[in-house]
Amino acid sequence: MFKHTILGTLAALFLFTASVRAESKIEVKQLHMCCSGCAEEVENILKKVDGISDVQVTKKTRTATFTAPNSAAAQKAIDALADDGFHGEVSDKAIGFKADSGAKKEKVTSLTVSGFHNTCPGCVKSFRVALKKVSGVESDDCKPNVTTCTVKGNFNAAELVEALNKEGFHVKVK
Repeated sequence: MFKHTILGTLAALFLFTASVRAESKIEVKQLHMCCSGCAEEVENILKKVDGISDVQVTKKTRTATFTAPNSAAAQKAIDALADDGFHGEVSDKAIGFKADSGAKKEKVTSLTVSGFHNTCPGCVKSFRVALKKVSGVESDDCKPNVTTCTVKGNFNAAELVEALNKEGFHVKVK
């Protein structure tokens, strides 16, 4: 009887400890945040995800942190950011932004990307900062408040998407 009580207590303690460890603080760096509007949008997106708490967004460092009760909730928060066109580097390597752009590692002369966060002239400027890092890009038709843009030149499609991701934009290729 005493053995069973000890075993039961140990099992309960193990389950309690496992549930406490499941909660984690997640940091997302390199998010696009050119203005307070972008930062506010990141904050609002994260606060709408069930189970996410302690949301902190810092425009100056382009960083968001939040607490998630488990990895599934943390991944839902990251997916919500991507769905609204944001991209970043996640501190927990088990959680991350999906490589779902549809871009192939091949040279193209025109590529239409969509779904990225773009609400102001600052967003367009940041978008173009990323484009300048890609060899062969010649022009684009990006405008504020339009989340679809065509880029022209002679460049590698996957390199373009990678540059946009590093600048904090999550995109899909049309």
